[in-house]
Amino acid sequence: MPTTRSAAATAPTATSPGAVYTAASMYYAQGETMEVIARHLGVSRSTVSRLLARARDEGVVRIELREPGAAGSLERHLLDEHGVRARIVHVREGTTEIHRLQQVAAVAATTLTEMIDAEAAQAGTTRPDGPAAVGHDTAPDADGGLVVGVAWGTTMGELGAALPTRRVPGLTLVQLNGASDPLREGPSAGDVLSRMGQCLGARTIAFPVPAFFDQVATRRAMWSERSVKRVLAVAERARIAVFGVGSLSSELPSQVYSGGHLTRADLAVARREEVVGDVCTVLLRADGTWRDIDLNARATGPTPAQLARVPRRLCVVAGTGKARAALAALRARVATDLVIDGATARAVLALSHRQDHRKDRT
Repeated sequence: MPTTRSAAATAPTATSPGAVYTAASMYYAQGETMEVIARHLGVSRSTVSRLLARARDEGVVRIELREPGAAGSLERHLLDEHGVRARIVHVREGTTEIHRLQQVAAVAATTLTEMIDAEAAQAGTTRPDGPAAVGHDTAPDADGGLVVGVAWGTTMGELGAALPTRRVPGLTLVQLNGASDPLREGPSAGDVLSRMGQCLGARTIAFPVPAFFDQVATRRAMWSERSVKRVLAVAERARIAVFGVGSLSSELPSQVYSGGHLTRADLAVARREEVVGDVCTVLLRADGTWRDIDLNARATGPTPAQLARVPRRLCVVAGTGKARAALAALRARVATDLVIDGATARAVLALSHRQDHRKDRT
């Protein structure tokens, strides 16, 4: 009489990638309970729970909630009024600002990996199972392969911490704006870039210049240097850019203003110029204008006009204190894609409507 092997005997071992996939498939696709999955794999329920968590962390499973795109949805309003594809993150009322930021950053991390996968697939590359070479490059050329431009700051630090491990062959991450002179605590540009590079198996190219030069002439001179030109040339090849929005008046202070990159005199000038925030250290007014702000002649990040050359531009915003700066960024047309919490999205739209109403009255 032929013998039969039990399901547990033929199932993948509890620590194998196959077990992760099997558990995720049974739980999310087939609707099986953790008890049934545990019996199938011959493991405990707690092990199944760990396998499901691993499936989410490693990107085997992606969980996403989308508000229906009806005419009255926040996503539709943002698309119709500002031309941006938005993902709204609904955060529990009364949560702390850091928790709000972490939740938005987690969705942004998923969005960024989806964008990278889509661009890599379009270029005809696939993601290998093995590790890729990772490291800072002091002589960048980045011939071939996908280039992603990365800004720095508190928001980008949280996004980097939320990234799952995804290996993309030929991927290069290049720092978009300088930041070599911080005076206070916070995630450094190098830390943000290194973390993202490790998670994505990417080559990283730093931009070792200050966020703002003290003199316009110094910036002009540095932009003529070969080492700077080579970094800028790589950044110009970016197919994706990811960045946050800095604000002069948010509960979680933006590092551009709290990290010693600008002097008190500079900040006073910014307020006189009616600056509400920045994108990649380029200062913006509420209406999205930036060209005639004197401090921008000393800034090192790409202008909105330069960013507009990047096909996909992901802006990440958390906290109603950034509503004015976020609206300025949208009016400057810096983003094609937006990840934002629901309360801040409503604040941005309400502010936009109030300002438009005042214009109509005048």
